[in-house]
Amino acid sequence: MPRAYRSFSGSLIDPEKQYLAYDDESDSGRSLNSSRSTSASHTPMLREQLSSSMHNVAWSRRFPQRRFTRYFTLAISSSLILFIFFLVKASWVSQAEVQNGVTQLADPTPEWERFPVLKRYFGGIRTLVDRTANEVEYPLSEDQEASRLEKIAMERKLNDEIKSNNKRDAWQSRAIPFDPFAEPDANKPVSCAGMAANSTHIPQLLSYRGVPSGFPNPVMGSYNVLGMRDDVCFDRFGRLGPYGYGYSKGYGGISAGMDGDTIGKEDVWRDGLEVDYRVVNWADAQEDCLSANAHRFKTFHRTTEPDRWLNMAKRDEDASKTTEANKTTDVETSSQNQGTPTSSPSPAPIQENRLLPRTAVLIRTWDSYKYDEEDILNLRALINELSLESGGEYEVHFLVHLKNESQQVFADEQTYQDVLNAALPEEFQGMGTLWSEQQMALIYSGLKEINYYNLPVHGVYRSTFMPVQYFAHKHPEYDFIWNWEMDIRYTGHFYHLFDRASKWSREQPRKGALGENADSTVQIEHGTASKTSMYAKLPGLDPSSNRMETPVWGPQPPTQDILDGSHDPVPPTTYERDDYHWGVGEDADLISFNPFFDPQGTTWGLAGDVTGYNSTIEDIPRRAAIGTGARLSRRLLDTMHRETAIDLRTMTSEMWPATCAFHHGFKAVYVPHPVYVDRAWPPSYLAAVMNNGKNGASGGAHTSVFGDRKQHNFKGTTWFYDALFGAKLWQRWLGYKVEEDGGEEFEVMNEGRMCLPAMLLHPVKEVELIIERAKETVQESFE
Repeated sequence: MPRAYRSFSGSLIDPEKQYLAYDDESDSGRSLNSSRSTSASHTPMLREQLSSSMHNVAWSRRFPQRRFTRYFTLAISSSLILFIFFLVKASWVSQAEVQNGVTQLADPTPEWERFPVLKRYFGGIRTLVDRTANEVEYPLSEDQEASRLEKIAMERKLNDEIKSNNKRDAWQSRAIPFDPFAEPDANKPVSCAGMAANSTHIPQLLSYRGVPSGFPNPVMGSYNVLGMRDDVCFDRFGRLGPYGYGYSKGYGGISAGMDGDTIGKEDVWRDGLEVDYRVVNWADAQEDCLSANAHRFKTFHRTTEPDRWLNMAKRDEDASKTTEANKTTDVETSSQNQGTPTSSPSPAPIQENRLLPRTAVLIRTWDSYKYDEEDILNLRALINELSLESGGEYEVHFLVHLKNESQQVFADEQTYQDVLNAALPEEFQGMGTLWSEQQMALIYSGLKEINYYNLPVHGVYRSTFMPVQYFAHKHPEYDFIWNWEMDIRYTGHFYHLFDRASKWSREQPRKGALGENADSTVQIEHGTASKTSMYAKLPGLDPSSNRMETPVWGPQPPTQDILDGSHDPVPPTTYERDDYHWGVGEDADLISFNPFFDPQGTTWGLAGDVTGYNSTIEDIPRRAAIGTGARLSRRLLDTMHRETAIDLRTMTSEMWPATCAFHHGFKAVYVPHPVYVDRAWPPSYLAAVMNNGKNGASGGAHTSVFGDRKQHNFKGTTWFYDALFGAKLWQRWLGYKVEEDGGEEFEVMNEGRMCLPAMLLHPVKEVELIIERAKETVQESFE
């Protein structure tokens, strides 16, 4: 190895150290561009081994660190990408939910359940005050709400007054018989009193002037608009006493209502006798009443074909005579053909233009239905008040759904009669007709079977009105048909309700009807309206309003379907020129106690249940009304029948009648009957919720209250298909304890039994009355 030496500059140069430096440069990547980078022959063997060992150690330390950094960077990048993806997807889903109205509530408790519960619905009969003097608990303005706080301190004084009012003259002197026929009428019916119970007159309902102190007002609908009486209320004895409530079975009652606050219950009979309902024959009573009043109605013609649908008014012993009776081609419902009872006075002749239409009331029930005492009371009231007291203007029938289709009822007369008799209580036998879903599938064959919600198109759920259509087809004697459910209750007089609904609907104009009917009419917001034009002055209906849509004027058929319009009405003038005259004085083809709404765009689950149309679902104009309690005209039912049987078109039950009327331009009217709420909703908030659809209506948008996510707002009302308040109010009114409130002791120790103004309640199911079995047994032993 050369020795170290000094250069010309004087610096010491060591060749051995230079070699080591060059080796280091080569090991670090051989960055120098020289011959040494391509050959290692110049380096000693020992140094080469040392350099290679150091090189491997260096890489073994650096490579794991770089691999970890790469994996870590990859993981962070993937997480960021996934996070961004989920954010974008959540945004899309959220937008879709908002558009479809299916956003979830942050709090599962509905807003309406936070409002204060109203108490004065349950006020007692001892606190009656005139309606005009009543200081209502609800609804109130802001000033009234403040003053109510002051009156809470007066409750002790009110309790003292209640004790003094426990005298007869304080509230029993307010009792007055309720007569819905008090108005003079040249076509007044011949009395049918006593025809049902062996000449025993069924007493009139007993009402009381006024309402319990503080009783709330309805916030939807109106008594005054419909011309209904709101100045009286009914307790349970005045309403149900004439039909067997409040006395034992030994006297022909039902042995319920024997305890609790019973003061004054005997006033119902007004020194008369209780009606013995063990001997009542409702079918014969209806026939006798019609015979006595036949001069008041138009003649009708029946088919010569014997048909089970024509044998409704026959009892078991008359079944063998039905075939011969049906051979009569020209059945004139007149006193000359059917005779007039000798006890009835000779009726005066009536001009042809004064003859009345006849209406059937179809009670929807089924073959296995269990009728309890409370059901019996309700049915007796329907038959007596609608049929007998009206002189045959209405006729009540039972449309019995045969669920057990294994029985060959349509192939054998005796089997049919046996099954029908077994399906009805004895006092109602002779008033029923059986129908089955298989029968409807034969009559309306050819319909495209789309198992909407896995239910058949001919089933009672999707096609409630199929048997009603066929019933109307086989019964031309009826001009109108009411479809009525077993779980509807009414605290007032049935004829008064039906009569006012019919007359008010007749006076409504067609202009804007379906637009205005798509509104729940929150009364405190809309103010006082005309009795003959409830909707003509409501907000949003001014033609100059920016919110005004294309007006509905005449028939509105689907764009891609050809309908038979030969019977459709033609508007006499244009929409703009009509001054709310067209339709006034015309009977409504469809009367509903529920608002009509446009289901398109809502979240209502049945909006798409449409069968047999060529148009897409978006191109089919539709209307719906939740619930099937409605009156349908013969013209509408005939049209529905033809469309289903010939054109093979139908829709879900709650959409079919309203949509058919909409397509053909028939007159459809929503009757704004009084509806109550159980809590103190802010009225403006209530109006916003109920009319939160398109342009302030109740439908036409995903914000509509008629949707599967928002219909819970009706649970605290007295009228909706799944409302809860109506049943609670009915049971408390009957004197029973509900949710640990009310009951016999509560009534006796406080204000007495409840007294309710006339109101519709739905649904009310399976009310078990307390039957006094022991007292009944003792009473019968004395007899």
